[in-house]
Amino acid sequence: MNQDYIQPNNWSIIEEGFDVDRVKSSESLFSIGNGAMGQRANFEEQYSGPTFQGSYIAGVYYPDKTRVGWWKNGYPEYFAKVLNAPSWIGINVTINGEALDLFKAKRVDHFRRELNMKEGWLSRRFEVTLQNDLKVEVNIVRFLSLDLDEVGAIKFNIKPLNGSAAIQFQPYIDSGITNEDSNWDDKFWNTTNIEVINDQAFIEAHTMKTNFHTCTFMQSHAFINDEKQDITPEATSTEHTITFSYNVNVEQNQTASLVKFGGYTVDRYHEKAKLIDAAKTALSKANTKGFDALLEDQKQAWTEIWNMSDITIDGDVKAQQGIRFNIFQLNQTYLGKDSRLNIGPKGFTGEKYGGSTYWDTEAYCIPFYMATKDQKVARNLLQYRYNHLEKAIENAQKLGFKNGAALYPMVTMNGEECHNEWEITFEEIHRNGSIAFAIFNYYRYTGDFSYIPEMGLEVLIGIARFWHQRATFSTHKNKYVILGVTGPNEYENNVNNNWYTNYIAKWCIDYTLETLQKVEDGYNEDYKRVVGKTKISDQELTQWKKVADNMYFPFSEEHNVYLQQDGFLDKELITVSDLDKTQRPINQKWSWDRILRSPYIKQADTLQGFYFFEDHFTDEELKRHFDFYEPFTVHESSLSPCVHSIQAAKLNQMEQAYTFYLRTSRLDLDDYNKEVEEGLHITSMAGTWMSIVEGFGGMRIKDNKLTFEPKIPEEWDAYSFKVNFRDRIIKVNISKNNFDFELVAGEAIEIIVNNQAKYLQ
Repeated sequence: MNQDYIQPNNWSIIEEGFDVDRVKSSESLFSIGNGAMGQRANFEEQYSGPTFQGSYIAGVYYPDKTRVGWWKNGYPEYFAKVLNAPSWIGINVTINGEALDLFKAKRVDHFRRELNMKEGWLSRRFEVTLQNDLKVEVNIVRFLSLDLDEVGAIKFNIKPLNGSAAIQFQPYIDSGITNEDSNWDDKFWNTTNIEVINDQAFIEAHTMKTNFHTCTFMQSHAFINDEKQDITPEATSTEHTITFSYNVNVEQNQTASLVKFGGYTVDRYHEKAKLIDAAKTALSKANTKGFDALLEDQKQAWTEIWNMSDITIDGDVKAQQGIRFNIFQLNQTYLGKDSRLNIGPKGFTGEKYGGSTYWDTEAYCIPFYMATKDQKVARNLLQYRYNHLEKAIENAQKLGFKNGAALYPMVTMNGEECHNEWEITFEEIHRNGSIAFAIFNYYRYTGDFSYIPEMGLEVLIGIARFWHQRATFSTHKNKYVILGVTGPNEYENNVNNNWYTNYIAKWCIDYTLETLQKVEDGYNEDYKRVVGKTKISDQELTQWKKVADNMYFPFSEEHNVYLQQDGFLDKELITVSDLDKTQRPINQKWSWDRILRSPYIKQADTLQGFYFFEDHFTDEELKRHFDFYEPFTVHESSLSPCVHSIQAAKLNQMEQAYTFYLRTSRLDLDDYNKEVEEGLHITSMAGTWMSIVEGFGGMRIKDNKLTFEPKIPEEWDAYSFKVNFRDRIIKVNISKNNFDFELVAGEAIEIIVNNQAKYLQ
């Protein structure tokens, strides 16, 4: 834990007291989104102190040309930047001639910021004494509408406390936006049209290179004591801004307010020539509703989301706050409406980790969305990969693979690889395996096989072809080996025979062969279509099977464990507990060379394979491997604690499981890795959900049935969650002395609890 200023609360994230050193961290933690757009919790008014400005539109990016010291064949041509979009939230405020700026104010008292997760809104309130000695109370509420997902709303209240005030509100929109970082200082946005129509403002701009067309819009109204003022705003504009000015005079203890609606229309959903018309329609709907009614709709929309996705924890406020924060941010980032979108590792909270899609989606996020949404949402995530299959084949071709072999990118926006670190782009090829596993996992959980003959089989064939070609026959070992890779543990690069990579490669081939047979038997027309399209042959399938059946897995007889990679035992095996705490985190203290030579593991690697393929191994094997590898794991990846929590719970090591759960659930809230100001770890938040449902709840699919082996941490009195399993909604209630399973909706079903059948109806 590196920070501890967030107040414990079951339903809200709360900061009390203004501290300039916390501003950027809080901008991340209090971020808001609605699946279509999102923004960091930047102040609406002017702020001259250190800040990280960030507004984002789903799916909008820029291909920033790769910049490396030494070009190597196969490097991606660009690194995708998640673009800071034109801003609509700005409201400059002047009070008695002085700008409202908390960085320059004489005094800030009673500062309180709240992100209400139950109802989906962000607020700030404070009292500020300006340099002119006027003291005012400020109260601001902002939200991004779930119902009108092109619209956001702000209500900005000011009450003078020790005199009258002449207040000028200056709402503005601005397309002159830059990112925090750029490889070449390129201009990302081109403003093409600025238009003012009465009290509405519109800026049309498109991204350079990718040519995403957008319209940023706003409309505002001024109020005194909630009475709307008949003010025609003065409009001023520059080449990339439009500003309206509203002047009001209020007496002491009167409240001046500005209500601002703003947002984006984009050419993903509207014709390029009609973006302003679409913006007018969005504003009309928002104005017809009004701020208060739109906020009530927001509360109702979030009530519906929480009704299915909430996890309750009794007796542990920090644990409760942590899981709700994770679930809230996941729903803000992705709601499953559009198969062209995906779940970025930073969501709408920052620019780090260029690209919107990593293997995180398949490995961690799909289970959450399968269980808390309609299965169509998870199917959309799988369709996203099918839509990018041709690009995956092109990616493999660039590296010398052929015959339809597919290498899905480690990082992507449109199916192309857009990550320019060689040890990631060339070597972290295990990402192919998680995509195949997600297809298997989706069918296992939903019972919906239709995706596979329609789309999934082609994906599996491309992946199997890649593994067949990537494996090399070693005459020395008389086995097939996979050389020069990076496993999930990115603190080892260019290693040979990473066990997890070899194991999932074998599994992918075996699963594809099995699935081909199943489609031929039950979906013959689809089978003929796919075989005709892919030109698959019996001879090729025989070659695949030869590779799978003869894959090499490094193993230590001394330790009776699979080795993470061939050379793991050559390292100086000093456990993390014996590592000087001043050296942590090692990724911020050590050179990369030193990290690569160390035994330290960034995240679950061999244990990631034991998590995916738990039913391939005995509990005794899991315990041996867990006890061997966890002591070397520094958990400096956000994806690590959740897997270890699940496995510790499986092994009844509940104190360890709880510690890992708390770390994954409060990774950002407590800033464990000293980097929260760069944005949140969105995709790992799905792993937090898994820590409870799969870890403590023990939920699995075995023999085509939903099974549970529930446990409860000592620190909790009770917990509950719901899952949507094959169109049945099941509520699980676990306490120290009892567990209960209730069928909330759907047809009767038999589940297995602690190896005993239980019939729910």
